Amino acid sequence: MFTTLLSVALGGALGASARYLTNVGVMRLIGPGFPLGTVVANVLGSFFMGVLVVVLARKGHNDLAPFLMTGLLGGFTTFSAFSLDTLTLFERGETGLAGLYVGLSVTLSLGAIAVGVLLTRAVIAP
Repeated sequence: MFTTLLSVALGGALGASARYLTNVGVMRLIGPGFPLGTVVANVLGSFFMGVLVVVLARKGHNDLAPFLMTGLLGGFTTFSAFSLDTLTLFERGETGLAGLYVGLSVTLSLGAIAVGVLLTRAVIAP
């Protein structure tokens, strides 16, 4: 149990660091104002969650799930940042951008996890 907790904690630290670097990189590319970095993190994280759920189930490496899925991807993707970004846009009076942000985040993330699952199932034989 303690080893699993440490594994989740390490994965979470790495995932949160990757999210921070993603946000910084995207902000440098497009500038501040629209929280595209969070969208990118959530979409990429959803895609890789789809890949991992298939790989771990088919290859029997469920011992890696706490580190990879709960820790790494849980730290990389974050609903709390999504919620804060949405509220910030609403408070700035940018309701259209807030709606776009919610729509993009939810639609692209759900699409990404579906694509991750489908592609991985196609590549890895049952």
